[in-house]
Amino acid sequence: MMTHSAAPGANFDFAPSQRYPDPRIEVLDPSFAKYRIFSGSVEMLGSGMRWAEGPVWFGDGRYLLVSDIPNNRIMRYDEASGAWGVFRSPSNFANGLCRDRQGRLLACEHGGRRITRTEYDGRITVLADQFEGQPLNSPNDIVCQSNGAIWFTDPPFGIGGHWEGEKAQAQLPHAVYRIDPDTGALQQVLTDLAGPNGLAFSPDEQVLYLVESRAQPYRKVWAYDLNAEGQLSDKRLVIDAEGPGALDGIAVDQDGNIWCGWGSDGRPDARPEELDGVRVFNLQGLAIGHIHLPERCANLCFGGTLGNRLFMASSHSLYALYVETRG
Repeated sequence: MMTHSAAPGANFDFAPSQRYPDPRIEVLDPSFAKYRIFSGSVEMLGSGMRWAEGPVWFGDGRYLLVSDIPNNRIMRYDEASGAWGVFRSPSNFANGLCRDRQGRLLACEHGGRRITRTEYDGRITVLADQFEGQPLNSPNDIVCQSNGAIWFTDPPFGIGGHWEGEKAQAQLPHAVYRIDPDTGALQQVLTDLAGPNGLAFSPDEQVLYLVESRAQPYRKVWAYDLNAEGQLSDKRLVIDAEGPGALDGIAVDQDGNIWCGWGSDGRPDARPEELDGVRVFNLQGLAIGHIHLPERCANLCFGGTLGNRLFMASSHSLYALYVETRG
């Protein structure tokens, strides 16, 4: 009888694949085969969360942070030791996380409805909490451009109830914002997306991808051209879920493929066992691969020593998979 050790905090069973290639890694188009490592398999690194979100890799410390929003904490996975534990509690209901160009932690906090930066000595600096005198909704996901500009989405998900923050009335539209790297001024860039969610840049940073997670009838990923002044133009559809699939956070690899947190949108015809995990699309919007997980994946990032380890924040757990590409 085969036995395996459970990931720290796990309250349900997960067994890594005993056989290669791992059947959880599905090639939907032949072009995805080169990204699958034949002897690589999905691993569970830690569990015990209520809703995992916003993973970010700290290569200088070889650790990963991931938000556990309803538990009001940020968890930490240490790659060198395998240790799994609390990094910050309370976290002010932090959701999306990333690093700025100086390596400091940036966080979307539902509590306080703000964007914060953690200084080197641990102090918290508020970068944005209102626009034109009105409080932000509940900042959701965040990325930092190479020029230092900070981009984030601001749907009202975190103020919709007493689960991921404090229930409140939205006073601003669903929007995408940019914090100017030189002045720190907050700019409202877009207000025409229903539930703006995950966002990511193309490798050359000339395109910004945005998830519209409340689009009807299906969730979508839009692409915008981005100029040096931070202005967006030429909105175009890249991915349409076209069915019961639901998008959340996204990451882009060095070839420009879009790796999407994926799951069911709750429709009666949905089959979660087929949808949960990560779906990979090429630049033409073709689904080329799927990483099947036993839980819905909300967000993901690339990390590891060589940048070729995919970390997947998925409901209760953190999973990882080595792939033949880098973020």
